[in-house]
Order: sequence, then structure tokens, then C-alpha cells
Amino acid sequence: MSLKSGSHLGRFEIQGMLGKGGMGEVYRAVDPRLGRQVALKVLPEALARESQLRARLEREARFLAALDHPNVGAIYELDESEGRTFLVMQLV
Repeated sequence: MSLKSGSHLGRFEIQGMLGKGGMGEVYRAVDPRLGRQVALKVLPEALARESQLRARLEREARFLAALDHPNVGAIYELDESEGRTFLVMQLV
């Protein structure tokens, strides 16, 4: 089930979907703590139960965190809320 505009995932307020693919859904959201817009990459509910896919998302987070390049969006955190694992990234 996709997240709806105006709903929350953890502290983040969802503003709308940016896109989706085989591995996840990406949403525009607001981080009220820091007052900035971010992109959230969320594992769909059906996939979030599979430990191998959660581990793959965690590896992706580590790879992104190791990169520092102006053409690669920054990762801010890897989080979990309501049983859903997600990446919090720079909105570009």
C-alpha cells in the first residue's frame, strides 16, 4: 500500500510519490525537525517482510554513505517505522 500525501512515516510528513520500481517507492517528504524537504526510499510492505531485501537496502545505504560526489545525492539516515525500513536522502 502506497503512502498517502499528508500521512507520516516516523517524523516525516509525506508530500507525494516521486516514483517506484521493483525495489522500492520514493516519496517527497518534509523533515520537521530540520525544516527541509527530503526523499524517502521505502520498501513496499510486501517486500519489507523479507530479511534479504531489508539487508539489500541496508547495503545500499552503506554504499551511498561512502560516496561523496556532487552528482550523487547524499544519504541522511537509514530508519525504520511501523515495520517499514526506509532511506532518508537528499531531495534532488
